[in-house]
Order: sequence, then C-alpha cells, then structure tokens
Amino acid sequence: MDMKEILKSGIEQALQETINSDGLPAGEYPEIVLEVPPQKEFGDFSTNIAMQSARVARQNPRAIAEALISHMDFDWLERAEVAGAGFINFFLKSDMVYDTLKAILNAGDQYGVQPLRARDTIQVEYVSANPTGPLHVGHGRGAAYGSALVNLLRAAGYNVQSEYYINDAGNQIDNMAISIEYRFQELQGATLVFPPKRNEDGSMPEFDIPEGALVFPENGYRGPDIIETAKAIAEREGFDTLNAMNEADRVALFKEEGLKEKLARLEETLSNFRVTFDNWFSERTVHETDEIHHSVEALKALGKVYEKNGALWLKSTDYGDDKDRVVIRDNGVPTYLAADIAYHRNKYDRGFKEMIDIWGADHHGYVCRVKAAMAAFGYDPDKLTVLLLQMVALFRDGQLVKLSKRSGDSVTLDELIEEVGVDASRYFFLMRSLDSQLDFDINLAKSRSNDNPVYYIQYAHARIHSIYNQVREAGIAFGDYSETDFTTLTSEMELELIKKLAEYPEEVVQSAEHRAPHRIARYLYDLASMFHSFYRQGRIIGVDPSLQQARLGLITAIALVLRQGLGILGISAPEKM
Repeated sequence: MDMKEILKSGIEQALQETINSDGLPAGEYPEIVLEVPPQKEFGDFSTNIAMQSARVARQNPRAIAEALISHMDFDWLERAEVAGAGFINFFLKSDMVYDTLKAILNAGDQYGVQPLRARDTIQVEYVSANPTGPLHVGHGRGAAYGSALVNLLRAAGYNVQSEYYINDAGNQIDNMAISIEYRFQELQGATLVFPPKRNEDGSMPEFDIPEGALVFPENGYRGPDIIETAKAIAEREGFDTLNAMNEADRVALFKEEGLKEKLARLEETLSNFRVTFDNWFSERTVHETDEIHHSVEALKALGKVYEKNGALWLKSTDYGDDKDRVVIRDNGVPTYLAADIAYHRNKYDRGFKEMIDIWGADHHGYVCRVKAAMAAFGYDPDKLTVLLLQMVALFRDGQLVKLSKRSGDSVTLDELIEEVGVDASRYFFLMRSLDSQLDFDINLAKSRSNDNPVYYIQYAHARIHSIYNQVREAGIAFGDYSETDFTTLTSEMELELIKKLAEYPEEVVQSAEHRAPHRIARYLYDLASMFHSFYRQGRIIGVDPSLQQARLGLITAIALVLRQGLGILGISAPEKM
C-alpha cells in the first residue's frame, strides 16, 4: 500500500471514529480526495474532505477538520494542520517515506500498475483515417494519443480493446480506384491533365486539353502515393495482364488491390510509430451483413425515423441535435451517418462498459447525431465518449510548415518520423492536452539539448545507467537493496524525490480517469528535472558506503519510474545517449 492509500485509510478511520464518538452525525460522506500541495510548507498531502462534508454534517468545515485531526494519532503521521476554510494538510514521518522507497524497489516493473479489473471493459477507437493516402501529422497526433491512452488505461487496471475503423466503403474508395487507373495509363506513356479548381459559382473554368491527353478525375487523388500504388500493382499483376482486361474489370481490381496496398502501407507506418490495434473493423462489414438495413428498420419500428422528400430522416432533434439528419437518401443510398449508426450499434452490442472515439475537431458537429441515434435505440449515450483532437501546426526555424517536401501536400507522418524520430514525435504530440492546439517545433524536437523535454527525460534515464557503469568499473556491488538502510537519505532533495516517486501510482490512476496522457508526460519531466538537480548537488558514488547504497537504490527507483512512464507514452528509455 502506497503513502496515499495509507493516508486515505487513516482519514476514513478517523472519520468513522469521529462519528462513533458523536463528533459527527452518521451519513453518506463524500469520497476522500488527496492532492499534493503546490508548496512544501503546506505538507506532503492535503484534502478538502471537511469542506465537502459540511452539507452532510451540517457543521463548519474547520470544526469538522479539527474533529478529524483529533482522531488521527498514527505512528506514521508527524502532524496534521487545518488551513484556510477547512483544508487539512498532512506532514508524514520520514519512516513512511523510506518504506515507500522499499516498496517501489520490491514492486519493480509492476510499480504503478493496477490490478486488472476484467469487467471494466473499454474500447478505444482511434486514427480510423481513410485508407486512400498516407497518414499526415494530424493523424500522427491521434495515433500517439490513442495508443498512449490505451497503455495508460491498461496500467490503471482497465480491460481495454483498441480498434481501427477502416473506411473501405463509399465514394472515396471508388475515387481511389479510378485514380489508380489513370496513373496506370500514365505509367504507359499517357499524358494526364489535371482540372483546375472550380469557380466560386461552381462552374469549371476553361482549361487546355492537349490532343490525346486524359483528363484526371476531378475528385481523384493526386498524391504521388497513388503513382506508387499503381506501379506496385502493375508490377505484381503484369502490364499485359492488366491491359487485356476491360476497363471496368481493371478498375474493380485496382479497387481491391489498391485497398490492400494502402492498408498495408498504413499499417506499416503505424507499426513504425509503435501503434498497433487489437481489432481492425471493416466498414464493408456493416454493408455486407445488412447491419445498416437492420439498424434503419429497428429505428423505423421504434418510430425514430420519418420519410420526407423521398429520404429517410432520423429524429435527432429529439435528443438535442440542432436539426434532424438524413440516414437514407432519396435515391435509396445510405448516408455516412447510416453506416456510423450501424457501426456504433455494433459496438454497443459487443458489450463494452465504455467506448471512447478519438475524432478530429472537424467532426465536432457529428458527435450529437451519433449519440442521438444511440439514444434512439435505447442505449445509454453516456457510455460513448468522443474526444476531439485539435490541430497540429508544424514550425521550422520559426516558420509555419504546411506542405510536404516530397508531394507538395500536407506533411506525412512518415516524413516527420524520418526527420524527427519516433520518440520526439510521440512526446511532442503528447505533451499538451488533446483539446488544445499543438505548435510542434521541429528544430526543438530534433535538438539534443536540455531544452528538448523528451531528450531531457531520456537523458536522466541514460545518466543513471552511466552511474551504474561507473559503479561496475569500481567493483562496487549493487542491485540488491533488501538490507539497505535508507534512513541515511536525509537531505531535503532526497526526501522530495522519494515523495515524487510515491505520487506515480496515483498519477497513473488520475491520468487514466481524466483520459489525459499529457499528465504522465508532465510528471516525467518534473521527475527528470528533480533528478538532474539531485545529480548536480551531491555525489552518488565515492561517499560513505551505506549512503552510497541508499542513493543507488534511490536512482534505481527513479530509473524504474522513468522507464514505466515512458513505456506508457510509447517512448524508449535509452541506457546510453
């Protein structure tokens, strides 16, 4: 049991004793919440339980706090003080701090990892980009955040399944197929002409078409990746074989093979970015199994849709949407919303306790209508959480970077990985809250200096391992701290470091509860900063042997927590830099 849990248990005991002695009336008291005060003079931990209990107890918060303190005679508690309107500040004895350090070292790689609660099932769906082109940096932020959130939730004891929803049905796949066809013709010498953007009134401006040239589809995908895809398929299938087919059959082949090619490259990019999924769910599934039809029919039976102008409309305004939404067009073709309704109904039917979708901020208006549809089925819409991912702005030399060097389009995730590296990319994507726009400084991310936060953290871990090397060279035995006397750690910095390490399990729990991996990034930076200060202030080796062993145990615990936290973020913990 860590310091926080011991303290919580102590407060609960004091509360019960106060009730038993008629100091407080019986009742349903709120959950005890502990926080680390921002300033050391306010103690190791503080709680507002007295203020939160005022309504139940019908007493002044300060009086409640004083009553609780009077029943808190614990051998691990140095003192407790009432502050402000009724806060209670706790000052713990050093012995408890030392026990915490021993517990960390004994727990090893399991420190901060909560027991699995198999019934607390959470599905996290993220990235889910159209498989028609390479992932860009915006997708990269979603990929980093989603994978870190999955790791974080698992560390906090949740039973998590990660999922990628493949948008492999609809016009975008047809547009990809015809784009490959035109690039295939180009590979054989055809001249392509790309139509200009339409005028504001929607008309197409005049443009020259050389004799024999092919006009590229207006809605086609123009990126160089399509050329690469066309070339890969042509080399695999054979130009002669493809030319022997009629155009319709060839485009159909390009549709299927192009999708396979794109998905393989997409999966490779994600894998290189340390992102994997437990399940890849094909949109085609909801079409091929008639789940869209069944979902629409179910909504009809519930009276949640109506017909107007030949189309079928969801009564989404009944559930807070600003207007009703079309699910089946007047031509009988389902909308994207219809497919999403069927997909999310499928999610609910799989029995998850909670579902988390990570979408781009441009899907803000879509949240209400999907939740409306789930409510219309009778599902609890609060079981679905949609987290909106804000934009990423890339900067190099203080200038905004908008375009890819290779394609002239948006910067791809592959390009960012190649230039900046996986570790720096992931950390920079994760160091800010998801709901805030991120300014990504490429120069800073590439720098090997203390100004670079991920370098700063990783260097702390590597520096500890360099100390290990020095210890080995000196022939000093270390690694077994079962008999180490940690009471030799008496400096303020040493005690503060142990207390910081003690915060880690609760930081994991709270970060998971708030779906906030950036809190782990911030915690690691603070821990690394404290370690670097400690390293500069005093020697670790070459001091009294008992103190030397104690300090080696301390830095071992620091390295352990740095490694654990970086693992949650999907970032490596190098032993040499």
